Amino acid sequence: MDVKIVNQSSNELPAYGTAHAAGMDIRANLEAPVVLKPLERVLVPTGLFIELPVGFEAQIRPRSGLAIKKGVTVLNTPGTIDADYRGEIKVIMVNLSNEEFVINHGERICQMVVAKHETVAWKPVEILEETARGAGGFGHTGKN
Repeated sequence: MDVKIVNQSSNELPAYGTAHAAGMDIRANLEAPVVLKPLERVLVPTGLFIELPVGFEAQIRPRSGLAIKKGVTVLNTPGTIDADYRGEIKVIMVNLSNEEFVINHGERICQMVVAKHETVAWKPVEILEETARGAGGFGHTGKN
């Protein structure tokens, strides 16, 4: 599937790290390094603008390496980019570690997964079908 993209950064286009990867690496587009202090959030620009086909979304997800090695992750995960959004893709990053983290231009900051989605139509009813779980919430199944 082809997806239209405008790249206003000096970075290469998003790319899959391996032949079977689901997510593409997305890079920071910065004029100067950004210091992310412990528990601080920042909106990181990418310089990327995309046009997804109707029925698709792009999900922004953390990079596992940044999370485990540096304690840096992406908030609002997964972030959703809708097919009708035409603005710049920006990534909400947070530093959950006790040390400052420097984000440099061109650094891989997250992954993007493009996926199909369904659009539903609500069917108002008075009652729902019964299930074994019923209204049981988090941890209700008792399975570990």
